Amino acid sequence: MRQVSNRGFTLIELMIVVAIVGIIAAVAYPSYQSHIENTRRTTAQADLMELAQFMERQYTNGYTYRPGNVKPTLPFTTQPRNGGAAFYNYGFDSIADDSFVLQANPVGGQAGDDCGWLRVDETGSRTSEFGDPDCWR
Repeated sequence: MRQVSNRGFTLIELMIVVAIVGIIAAVAYPSYQSHIENTRRTTAQADLMELAQFMERQYTNGYTYRPGNVKPTLPFTTQPRNGGAAFYNYGFDSIADDSFVLQANPVGGQAGDDCGWLRVDETGSRTSEFGDPDCWR
């Protein structure tokens, strides 16, 4: 009589594989989240610079950032502009005839961002809520 050997994985081997996959996931997920947060922040920075350029075009038309002493309407106030979940809201922190400060406030999944809000003014000065110089790289 012939003996047939069973082929397959033992429970121990399966548990070792599950443990290895769990360790890899535990290391990779925070790194992935950090990259996603940085990408959203970079998009917000680009959007702020686009809005600052919009304000400069406004200024060249009448030598004031507030035509008729009213706050101008920004072309967009949320990100992403093409739909989906918003991660930053944009608006004025302050505005005068000869100056402005635009601010991006993190919302939703970006609300816990290490940099907090981001600002840019008419001189191109860029700041963040917690003053970290790496927030505007």
